[in-house]
Amino acid sequence: MSQKITIALAKGRILDQSLPLLARAGIDPQDDLNKSRKLIFKTNHQDIELVLIRSADVPTYVQYGAADIGIAGKDVLLEHGGEGLYELLDLKIAKCKFMTAGIPGRKLPPGRIKVATKYTTITRKYFLQLGRQVELIKLYGSMELAPIVGLADLITDLVDSGNTLKANGLEPIDHIVDISSRLIVNRASLKMKNQSIKNIIEKFELALAND
Repeated sequence: MSQKITIALAKGRILDQSLPLLARAGIDPQDDLNKSRKLIFKTNHQDIELVLIRSADVPTYVQYGAADIGIAGKDVLLEHGGEGLYELLDLKIAKCKFMTAGIPGRKLPPGRIKVATKYTTITRKYFLQLGRQVELIKLYGSMELAPIVGLADLITDLVDSGNTLKANGLEPIDHIVDISSRLIVNRASLKMKNQSIKNIIEKFELALAND
C-alpha cells in the first residue's frame, strides 16, 4: 500500500511555474489552486496531496515533517539554513538573481554601511565574506524606497528584469547568487517513505528531462 505524501507549494510566482511542472510530472490538483480558498488539495493520485502556503514557510513545513516534499526558492532555503531537509533537484523555474542595488553614482560611505533587506542571513554572510561592516535593516517590502529616503545606503533583493529598480531610480550593483526553485525533502520522510518519495522524484526528473 502506498504511503500518503504531502507536497508543499509556495504561493505567488513560484506557484504559477510549479503547476505546469507538476502537470508534466503527472500530478494534477482537483481544484484550481489560484482560485480556491482552500489550503489543502487532493490530486489525481490518492496518495499525493498538496498544501499551499507562504513561500517563506515551505522549508519550515518540510523541516518539521508537516510536508514530506516542498518546492522552494533558493533564496528562502539559504535564509532558512536547510536544517532537517535535503535539497534534491534544481527545478530551473522562477529564476532570478540575488543582488545588491543602490542609487546610480552614489558613493558608499567609508566604514559601516546600512543595508536594507528582507534576507538578513544571506546579506550578513555576503558582506562578512567581503570583510565589510554592515548595519542590517530588516524590511518586509518596498525595499526600493530605503536608499531614496536615506534609510539605507544599499538594498539586497531578488532581481528579475531590473525594471522595478529602474522605475524607482536604482540600479543593480553586485551579483550575490543565482536563484531558482528547488525540490526539497524531509530527511525522516526520505527514510520512512523512501519508495513513495523516490517515485515522485522520478516523476519530476522525467518532467525536467522532457521540458
